[in-house]
Amino acid sequence: MRRIISLLCIAISVVLPQLPIAFSDDVVPSFTADSPMSPPTWALLQRNLLKANADACEEFYNRYFDERGFLLCVERWGGDDGPDDAIENCHRWPILHALGADDRVLKLYKQAWEGHLRQYTQAKTTHVPFATDGMYYREFPVMFDWLHHAEGLTVFCNQGLSDPNDRNLLLRTRRFAGFYLNDHPQAQNYDTKHRIIKSMFTGSRGPLMRQATGLDWAGDPIEIEHRFELGHGERNYAEMVAHFKDYNDIVGDHPQNLLSTALGLNAFMLTGEARYRDWVLEYADAWRQRMVDNKNIIPTKIGLNGKIGGPDGKWYGSVYGWGFSVEVPQTGELAHRNTHYLGLPGFMNAYLLTGEDRFLDPWRKQINVINAQAKTKDGKTMYPRMFGDDGWYSYSTAKYTIGVEEIAFLTQKEEDLSQVSKTGWWGYLAGKNDAWPEQSLRSDLATVRKQVLASRADTTTPDTRLADDPMKLNPASIASLVQQTLGGLPTNKQGLVLHSRLRHFDPINRRAGLPSGCAALVQKLETDSTTVTLVNTDQLNAKTVTIQAGGYGEHQFTSGRIGTTSRKPKSDSESDHDDRSSFEIDSRTLTLTLEPGCGIDLVLETRRYVNQPTLAFPWDRVK
Repeated sequence: MRRIISLLCIAISVVLPQLPIAFSDDVVPSFTADSPMSPPTWALLQRNLLKANADACEEFYNRYFDERGFLLCVERWGGDDGPDDAIENCHRWPILHALGADDRVLKLYKQAWEGHLRQYTQAKTTHVPFATDGMYYREFPVMFDWLHHAEGLTVFCNQGLSDPNDRNLLLRTRRFAGFYLNDHPQAQNYDTKHRIIKSMFTGSRGPLMRQATGLDWAGDPIEIEHRFELGHGERNYAEMVAHFKDYNDIVGDHPQNLLSTALGLNAFMLTGEARYRDWVLEYADAWRQRMVDNKNIIPTKIGLNGKIGGPDGKWYGSVYGWGFSVEVPQTGELAHRNTHYLGLPGFMNAYLLTGEDRFLDPWRKQINVINAQAKTKDGKTMYPRMFGDDGWYSYSTAKYTIGVEEIAFLTQKEEDLSQVSKTGWWGYLAGKNDAWPEQSLRSDLATVRKQVLASRADTTTPDTRLADDPMKLNPASIASLVQQTLGGLPTNKQGLVLHSRLRHFDPINRRAGLPSGCAALVQKLETDSTTVTLVNTDQLNAKTVTIQAGGYGEHQFTSGRIGTTSRKPKSDSESDHDDRSSFEIDSRTLTLTLEPGCGIDLVLETRRYVNQPTLAFPWDRVK
């Protein structure tokens, strides 16, 4: 078996005008893998899933968008079916392309995003006062909460994974982040003295500094009965407003606002300008200290004076707070709507920038504090989810586990990993359930098929369709690909930042993602190493792939071993044929050529969170 290892120092001096700062170049080790590997089933399934997703997204786009990129629907403002839902119909498409899907996906979601900005800048309200001149202003929502902002930015914030040199992306990222760094006189959303975002409603026209009304949340009056089926089950407009009648207390800061740190993080990763990084860390650190001061429970109400709990001292207050339980108008039942968990991504963003455990430790302790409030009822141990004037309530038999997987993924500490249920992907990484890769890929393939068939059976027309109606038919199903090829956490509806151990690039075609015909399977994630198999399923053509340490190059490869990565212990007879080769790397990237029908097993020693993250492609990072 021949293995050629040649360390090549590749100095690339391309400076793009969109990138005002030069990033440090890597010494890029490069070698050729020429050991035949019959394509494993998982590799063929990965390629099939990438193609099926791309084909299905194209069909979905042609059904629900026009040639301008406008969504074919009734345009409305609101928390039920507002602008964020319109572009959320392309949720996961940017990551799909960044995984290696056809360039059609990139073209389509960019066209949808450009159309979306025009469509909702032109769309106006008649009754909601702050959107009568346009729902978007300066290409950003005029003012709304970050639960909805984040859903409407999942396409935009992940575009840089595939298209970091797009000039409009750079300009918009600077502008959007600037709304929270007070760069614009009309959008003074941040209080630098108290390190708070001033309201739950913020945006390009600044913060809303009064109590919100049901109208602010529900949008203009609209005909409902026999025309639309609303996602929350409302039967008429009166019930839409009633749904939000108690959504009043929005002035002051809330953990949801930590989602805004994705804008600063993306601006830093595109420009390298420290001011964006500094703001992310300043704001995240302010919230970290609030958790510590509140006995390791994240408060959901911060007053304009920066004090926990605001004027009445209730740390659990505000809309979407720990004590936010409201009546469902059409049933009279009580619904518990506590979104404190949306603060976690902000701490994860700070960790991505620093690798400092202090940004995660209060949340780790919060998990323990809440589960310590357990009580026994009818012989069952019950755990709370809500807190009000009378203490903890809304108990269930499930432990509070929000953040367990995310913290374990980031830290790789044994104390954190021990809290994760070893099923599914986590079970596979723990050396169990070898059937998981194929099972998860087949499940995602089945989902694509199901979504396409449901879309073809959809009987809505543009005038009977709200912006959120097609969302449930979005065919993009990529969780298994993110886990397997990147060793990453699948992004959710508020997934503005990709957290992964690896990322792949095609240096020949100068694009993100695995080259055509290539597949990758991350088999182990350990504190200081990453185990991955790469295979070229193309039996006729060689492929070159660049592997990056981390979704944004935040990690560093230090050395590698080439050989078997078998998940099972070898027998004595097998050990004589190990033929491992070790090599030094000391780079955030590694480039290899996979000969036709060949594969390679790699164990990559990795120092994690030692580089400043960047969206620049490997060949665009210059000295």
